[in-house]
Amino acid sequence: MPGIILLGLGPGNPDQLTCEAREVLTSADDVWLRTRHHPTIAALPASVVFHSFDELYEDGESFDQVYESIVEKVLELGRRPEGVVYAVPGHPFVAERTCPQIARLARDEGLATRVVEGLSFLEPTFSALGLDPYPRLTLFDAMELSSAHVPAFPPDAPVLIAQIYSRLVAAEVKMTLNAVYPDGHPARLVHGAGTKDELVEDLHLYEIDRSEHIGLLTSLYVPPVGEGTSFEAFQEIVAHLRAPNGCPWDREQTHESLRTHLLEEAYETLDAIDSGDFGAMQEEFGDLLLQIVLHSQIASEEGEFTVNAVIKGIYDKIIRRHPHVFGEMQLDGVQGVLQNWEKLKEAERKDQGKKEKGILDGVPLAMPALSQAQEFQDRAARVGFDWPVVEGVLDKILEEVKEVNQATNQEELSEEIGDLFFVLVNLARWKKLDAESALRETNQKFKRRFAYVEQGARQQGRSLSEMSLEEMDALWDEAKEKKAS
Repeated sequence: MPGIILLGLGPGNPDQLTCEAREVLTSADDVWLRTRHHPTIAALPASVVFHSFDELYEDGESFDQVYESIVEKVLELGRRPEGVVYAVPGHPFVAERTCPQIARLARDEGLATRVVEGLSFLEPTFSALGLDPYPRLTLFDAMELSSAHVPAFPPDAPVLIAQIYSRLVAAEVKMTLNAVYPDGHPARLVHGAGTKDELVEDLHLYEIDRSEHIGLLTSLYVPPVGEGTSFEAFQEIVAHLRAPNGCPWDREQTHESLRTHLLEEAYETLDAIDSGDFGAMQEEFGDLLLQIVLHSQIASEEGEFTVNAVIKGIYDKIIRRHPHVFGEMQLDGVQGVLQNWEKLKEAERKDQGKKEKGILDGVPLAMPALSQAQEFQDRAARVGFDWPVVEGVLDKILEEVKEVNQATNQEELSEEIGDLFFVLVNLARWKKLDAESALRETNQKFKRRFAYVEQGARQQGRSLSEMSLEEMDALWDEAKEKKAS
């Protein structure tokens, strides 16, 4: 038949070749194979002339380049009067990059296309695992996973990862999975599913690249980590809280009523960070995430936006504002990145038809004063409005202290102390410190030392009001010596 026949060779056992496929192969003068490295090939009629694209894999710079060359050649062969039979392992449209592309381009060109079905690797793999893929199995490609930093699928659902064709690929897949899955998580390698050499290995995730059986017909099955470990599962329980059969309190909440909770959770998160307690950080990040998802759920119910739109928005913004990471732009260090950041934000505002704002207009008025001051200074510095050397900041501190001493009334004093605070924040910025965090740490240090003084008074059976300043200073010095800070 003129045109292109896309034929599936099955998973590898010649007995699993379909009757239709065997008839086509037997009657063909020649057949083009994506690869000869498939067990079924050896059992095919000797009268058929086989050609393969294996040399492209050896010479090609990348799989994409190899697949592009195969697609181009098959289309060229399909234009011949006699057409072409192109045979691939498994099924032509399961874990097969070339056939869908060939079919699409042939259709656009008006070339006749016939698909000869084949048993894919999936069915014998499910049999080997004793697994029903429904309702939630995820299918993923090892090559895509190996080039990622985190798995792009929910860890609370099982996943089958195809084309673990070498120990190197297994090692790369393992590294990506380790971003979410623990080393000791159970895993199953399935080798040669549906062939006489079928083998299932049960091992831990950290062992998968040590298997001596890995080859072209190897897949990896990873069971779920546990219930409630995916973002989607979390989104579902938040939506359930807001549903008619959910929680009365959660159902009554609005963006406005949750404002104080959002602020409170943000401060509790900062406390956890300052404490260095990773357990507390984990808990508080969860509480903060709850607020974000809850606000997004409310917006979704009101038809405004969804949490997926929130994620997509920040995803696109990150890509757009990091052309030096996701594009070809070359920038000189952190300062170059920050300066380009401001240019990108200005361009975004113009593209969106927004009123042009000053550089400092986007800093929230509700920010703590020290943080707000430092953000003002950071943004001004990005466009070059800054002291050339830190000595200018130190001189300014001395100048502001002098002006505080010279203030003649409360209004002047308030202004000059504000100026002093502002220049002290600038010194922190120059020294690569966060002024807000530095003051918070000092506040906590004061609190702990003062608690020591209170405890010392109680041990003496006295109250602080009964003690002299000298006595309290003595306890304070003890606290410093014992590092109650």
